[in-house]
Amino acid sequence: MPVFTSALFVSLIFLTLGAAFSLKDRRVGFVASIIAILISLLSLTGETYFYGLFIVGIGFMNILSLYISENQIKGVDYTLIALMVFATIWVIQSNDFAIILGTFVLVSVPTYVLVLLGEENGLEVGIKYITFMVLATVLFIIGAMLLVFSHSAANPTLYIIGYVFLVLGLSLEVGVAPLHEWVPDVFTAADPIPISIIASLAKIVPFVVAFKILVATANPVTESITMFAAFLAVVSMFVGNIGALTSKEHGRVLGYSTVANMGYVIATFVAVVNLEFIYLAIAGALLQLFANSAGKIGFFTAIKKEGVGTPVTYMLALSFIGIPPLMGFWSKLFIALSLVNSGYLWLAVLLVINSAISVPYYLRLARELGKGKGIGMANVIGLLAVALIIITLYPPDWFVQSVKGIMSTFGVAL
Repeated sequence: MPVFTSALFVSLIFLTLGAAFSLKDRRVGFVASIIAILISLLSLTGETYFYGLFIVGIGFMNILSLYISENQIKGVDYTLIALMVFATIWVIQSNDFAIILGTFVLVSVPTYVLVLLGEENGLEVGIKYITFMVLATVLFIIGAMLLVFSHSAANPTLYIIGYVFLVLGLSLEVGVAPLHEWVPDVFTAADPIPISIIASLAKIVPFVVAFKILVATANPVTESITMFAAFLAVVSMFVGNIGALTSKEHGRVLGYSTVANMGYVIATFVAVVNLEFIYLAIAGALLQLFANSAGKIGFFTAIKKEGVGTPVTYMLALSFIGIPPLMGFWSKLFIALSLVNSGYLWLAVLLVINSAISVPYYLRLARELGKGKGIGMANVIGLLAVALIIITLYPPDWFVQSVKGIMSTFGVAL
């Protein structure tokens, strides 16, 4: 942690200076934020290196996408992204209960500002979004505290209540059906660039925090309550994919796509009780979150700038569908294997069925959003998104081994 603390301190100095000077020239904030997140790479150890590289890459794309957005807050929005990157790296480094809950809040709050950017109806959309997010945060924190208390008091009833609260709070935060009502509306009403951040970087920390708490507080009751998460996963997969299939507006399609993708990830909650295969579930969940992030940044950039080129959009679509050897294939394979080995073959089959349901609308998005050629930085963002999802052209057993290494950080000090 000393190296991480030093890197964080230096990065915060750059961010503070960047935020101050960006009030006169937003390019200063842009440069300072890039330097700050690059410095954060110094904090990465062997176990967290690959995870951190993915996070920095996603944060870098988010900052570039803000650069091409007309809606700015004097460059201070770059600082918000950098803070979200720090929190997302910090959550994997720490095993302190208070700190990991703090990272949950630190990632959530900047999105309140980002969703308000620039649109005429931004205030209305922002208030709706903030209301849901505050409620989600309250539910999540209450659930986390109940789980910790039940663990120390050995109270199964309290554990079940805490589990339900935590999963409901997480579901509302990331958009798992049936608590997804805000997702399609916000994704279509607000500026595509800030929404790409909400659909990417902001989704990772809530799941990592939830995994850490569930692993640290697991007890014999956990296995009996996992059907609750399985139910939400099934509902979210079908609601998301069918909703996207029947929607026409690009932003709404991507909103429902997010609902479906969050269903795939929350399905891994049924495997956290299987200590033999938990690393496979977490590796699959993280890769799915990374693939979802790259795809959403690429597609929302295409919406904003009228295309990023057909090759880019089709590569992103194929990853979402789960075509090998792109990242979306490996993430779903790891998730499915963790489900099968945990006794949930039926849930793995439903995941495959939903991947098939998603094929038509992802190909439609690729065709329609690939018509334009993109402009300058938009092309760069599209190529970076593709670069992220093709990292797994070489089978990502290296990432599974990395997850095994960071499992030691999943022991939270309660």
